[in-house]
Amino acid sequence: MVDTAAGPLATAARDIAATAAGLAARMAEQRHIDAGLVTAMREAGFMRHLAPARYGGAGGTLADLLDAVATLGEACPATAWCASLFASTPRFVPCFPEAGQKEFWADGPDTAFVCSVLPFGEAVPDADGDGLRVSGRWPYMSAVEHADWVVVCARSTGAGGPRLTLVAVPASAVRIEDTWDSVGMRATGSDTVVLENVPVPAGRYVDRDAVFAGRTADGTAIAPLAAVNGLTFVVPALGAAQGALAELTRYLAGRLTEVTPTPGMPGPGGSLATHEMTLARSAAEIDSARLLLTRIARLADEGGPFTGPAIARNMRDSAFTVELLLSAVNRVFRAAGTGGQAARGPLERFWHDVNAVATHQAVQFEPAAHHYARALFTTP
Repeated sequence: MVDTAAGPLATAARDIAATAAGLAARMAEQRHIDAGLVTAMREAGFMRHLAPARYGGAGGTLADLLDAVATLGEACPATAWCASLFASTPRFVPCFPEAGQKEFWADGPDTAFVCSVLPFGEAVPDADGDGLRVSGRWPYMSAVEHADWVVVCARSTGAGGPRLTLVAVPASAVRIEDTWDSVGMRATGSDTVVLENVPVPAGRYVDRDAVFAGRTADGTAIAPLAAVNGLTFVVPALGAAQGALAELTRYLAGRLTEVTPTPGMPGPGGSLATHEMTLARSAAEIDSARLLLTRIARLADEGGPFTGPAIARNMRDSAFTVELLLSAVNRVFRAAGTGGQAARGPLERFWHDVNAVATHQAVQFEPAAHHYARALFTTP
């Protein structure tokens, strides 16, 4: 693997990873992340890592978050997924009005947010004032049962015409339907959020375009969502791929040293070259993915520039790294043979989880390629 200097968040992640590894099978059966792991994430600083310093946040970097999330993913990709989402959402909460921000972080910087930017709801003006009334159903809200605030997207209507609005509501105002039963990322508890005519005051909503563009309430520039959004979803898969490769390495080390090859018979000893190529090629793909993801994080940490071509390149690289990681994990799973496919075993979870990540609409290569090509054609 690529050598990285572990920061304090990644160091804390090692302890969480050790616990998550022991809980992974049970959490997959229960389809929800363990509450104790979420508490450990808070204590380790995941929720505050990208929160603003003025509210007690760490003001951390995406590069450090990458290391920490990948560390979790090596033990339990679903835990890494939840940690990545908890850590990433506070980055764009400063796009909300200042009044809302003060409310969100009134009790400190470790507020747990979950978010969906897809417009599955409707918002209408509140007859009593300048707020909104929001109703709708938002599926696939990972770890929502552990959230303090829920951010969802709704189509709103008003004098200025229809627009897409992000609204934040306290978790106590939502109803959660137990709908998550997926083959991959089973332990994420990505259930459905239901709002029924919930009032949302003015300080708790913002145009979605502001978040997508990185326009904060106080004018501080942050990376546009498209420039960094892929990291949130891909880095857990990076950790999973690293974990899968480590599992195969341990498995083959035992098989190749313990089994005496029989001339003319198939078996691990007679496939040494194949196994060597599997290990080398998969490791190269995983290392390449990490290098590309690190470049995405570095651009954001350095403050840009977020030109059209730079954003399009980041979108391209996010989608491409998923393909690299998927290729590596599928090859690893195939190379492990029957012995590596134990139900509820770690290799099976890594395989399921990376394949699940690869289906996420935020990391599909075709739309990323479209944006990349358009940026090339339209940039002088």
